[in-house]
Amino acid sequence: MRRSIAASWWVGSALAMGPGLALAQGPTLPDPLPTRSSPSTGFGFSPGSGGASGRGPGPDETLIGGPSGVSAPRVPTSVSQPGTSFGPPSTPGLAAPSIERGSSVPLFGPLGVPAGAEVEGPPDGLTFDQAIERLVRCNLELKARAYEIPQARADVLTAGLRANPILYLDSQLIPYGAFSRARPGGQTQYDVNISHPFDLSGKRKARTASAVAAEKVLEAQYQDAVRIGIDNLGNAFGEVVSASDSVRYLRAGVEGLAKVEEVTRRLRRRGLMGQDDVDRIAIQRDSALIGLEDAEESLRHARRSLALLINLPPSEGLNLRLRGTVRDTAPPPPPIEELINLALAHRPDLIAYRLGVRRAEADVRLAKAERYSDVYVLYQPYTFQDNSPMGLKSAHSWALGVSVPMPVYNRNQGNIQRAGINVAQSRTEVAALERRVMTEVEQAEREYAVTRSAVARIERDILPKAARVREDAVQLFSRGGSRVVEYLNAQREYNDVVRSYRDLLVRHRRSMLGLNTAVGLRILP
Repeated sequence: MRRSIAASWWVGSALAMGPGLALAQGPTLPDPLPTRSSPSTGFGFSPGSGGASGRGPGPDETLIGGPSGVSAPRVPTSVSQPGTSFGPPSTPGLAAPSIERGSSVPLFGPLGVPAGAEVEGPPDGLTFDQAIERLVRCNLELKARAYEIPQARADVLTAGLRANPILYLDSQLIPYGAFSRARPGGQTQYDVNISHPFDLSGKRKARTASAVAAEKVLEAQYQDAVRIGIDNLGNAFGEVVSASDSVRYLRAGVEGLAKVEEVTRRLRRRGLMGQDDVDRIAIQRDSALIGLEDAEESLRHARRSLALLINLPPSEGLNLRLRGTVRDTAPPPPPIEELINLALAHRPDLIAYRLGVRRAEADVRLAKAERYSDVYVLYQPYTFQDNSPMGLKSAHSWALGVSVPMPVYNRNQGNIQRAGINVAQSRTEVAALERRVMTEVEQAEREYAVTRSAVARIERDILPKAARVREDAVQLFSRGGSRVVEYLNAQREYNDVVRSYRDLLVRHRRSMLGLNTAVGLRILP
């Protein structure tokens, strides 16, 4: 657990104002589980939300605020009627941006592994940690999703509101004409009634608990959305670093080919080379120039993609300079068992599904509470009886009564059954996601171990041998002891090794990000 404490900042909360600081890693697969027909939010499917989707008999229910949509509260207007639904409206999720990969290194050109320390970029360049901070603070998609959280808090407020009393005015025994001894009747009566509902079954408390549980699920889903954003950011950041290295290598390759062309021309003047050899080198130099231009455009494209994620203007994005490297300088991660335990404890998507179980259980309690309607207590503070037609003095009085719906029929049987089934379904989804998380961690750890071992082997054994072979070919060619085709073939073989090495470095760097993604914590830098 030597990194779990230091890495816990990665899962920081962004719940105070929504799009605040919340750092985590993204899932390796786009949809953790197949969605089912139930309420959703801007984060997609809301775990544990299917238990209150049914509707029992009774009057049609509407939602406060007009037609359903992102801005519509999710608490019913009639808070005292049984058999009603409660849940957020369905809104589409946001797709993660795709990152287009840069072009590969051309076949020819004297590529080489930089000597000495790895070039990490300018000291004032944007680091990955700074990019993460800006992503969480400035990314527009995350900002839009963060508004779901204060909406959910508003739903908690609405769910806890009490039903209003009812004021009722009436007049009774109004004659057609007038009462008299010949036409007795009356007396005409004028009443002021106040009816106040009392929630004896705990519907308001259960409704509030369900709304609070839904809010907790949304908070966890926002943290998972941050993970997705950081995963995309890591890929985009790595693309810029890799594209910068490609430009640097290709620029050195063009300069090297210009020197080889000069050597070839000198050998031709001495009669050791032909014009066709000079033309072959010139063709390779021109091809390398085209490859350099393509690599520079790929770098610009990668910078635009990164600038889009951290919400930089296009003009600033094209001049973006990063400080980072694709090399792995960190110690190995903890053992696989510890990684799995960390993932099971910290993955926000898994936490959201576990909170969804609690929400489903809260929906069961809500469905049971909604079996019974409210009890209405009637207070009639003013009753006026008009006795003037009888020549008598008029009278004032008051009354008190109660209306109790008789629970002869259970009007919410279907919703109770549905909510109970939803609890079992949510628990099954948690078990499935836990199994999937463990598999993702195992796969990510194996990818990291395999690529790390391969990089070490290439650096230790293959690259030195390939460099010696190329150096021998260069020396022989410089003395005129071989044709240019033989030199180019030797250079091509060396380029293949260097290209494989660079591709493996990038793959290993992505495996480090993938391991962080699978665990849900920043295990590796």
